[in-house]
Amino acid sequence: MAQVTTVLMPRRSVSLKLRAYVALTKPRIIELLLVTTLPTMVVAAKGIPGWWLIVATLVGGALSAGGANAANMFIDRDIDAVMHRTRHRPLVTGAVTPTAAVIFSIVLEAGAFVLLWRAVNLFSALLALGAALFYVFIYSVGLKRRSTQNIVIGGAAGAVPVLVGWTAVTDHLAWPAIVLFAMIVIWTPSHFWALAVRYQDDYKTANVPMLPVVVPFEQVAHQIILYSVALVATSFVFGVVAHSGWIYWVAAVLAGGLYLADAQRLRREKGTPKSAMRLFTYSITYVTVIFVAMALDVVVRYR
Repeated sequence: MAQVTTVLMPRRSVSLKLRAYVALTKPRIIELLLVTTLPTMVVAAKGIPGWWLIVATLVGGALSAGGANAANMFIDRDIDAVMHRTRHRPLVTGAVTPTAAVIFSIVLEAGAFVLLWRAVNLFSALLALGAALFYVFIYSVGLKRRSTQNIVIGGAAGAVPVLVGWTAVTDHLAWPAIVLFAMIVIWTPSHFWALAVRYQDDYKTANVPMLPVVVPFEQVAHQIILYSVALVATSFVFGVVAHSGWIYWVAAVLAGGLYLADAQRLRREKGTPKSAMRLFTYSITYVTVIFVAMALDVVVRYR
């Protein structure tokens, strides 16, 4: 019995350590980034690209995002420790040491760059690396603790995967890719401010100047609605420049209408936790629906 226990404990320890390193990469954020990358590749290719190109682009993008997220956790470990939402992150609990997190981040970024460069193209590799550096140094180090516009500017890093997806197929940029980039940049504030409304006490405790912490709720709600309107308008611009068909347009109109309704509900209900999380959750659904619809639209029209 003792031998069995001795064998199981190291295995359990290894499993916990692996989970901690995976948590460093923020898998849910990576999933969302990949949701925008693959459909963009389909639109750029006007069909399904080669499977090896898809795998190399997605794996490279995931590694790059994971490395940036690990670096972000290293930088934010002090504020994560005082925020209820983040107090169980690996660097707070001690599951991973700060030094190990930095090394892990660098290894992931290096692996991502080499993979994208050798298996995709240099342009895509440079875009992914640029996004990671922007997220770490411009957003995490420069803006997050200093400006209410932190997420407005920093959100550009999360929009780069659409450019990586487009250039992976074409090795150049075009207007549809640029509009998609703008769409994600515009989407990010309403998405993140909804979460910040729900957890504003956390951000206040950590002294992070997210907009809901430093201005009255009415101003936050007004900004969320403005960005939501701009988001829906940009989705329509994409439909025009990409010459999208009826599948995309139906999704853009219906999903956009629901987005605006949830933004209005948030203001009407004075930012209750339920209304804030409703908008936050739906904002993720919105991006998924829009990007799946644009890919499906292309596949149906060009099959």
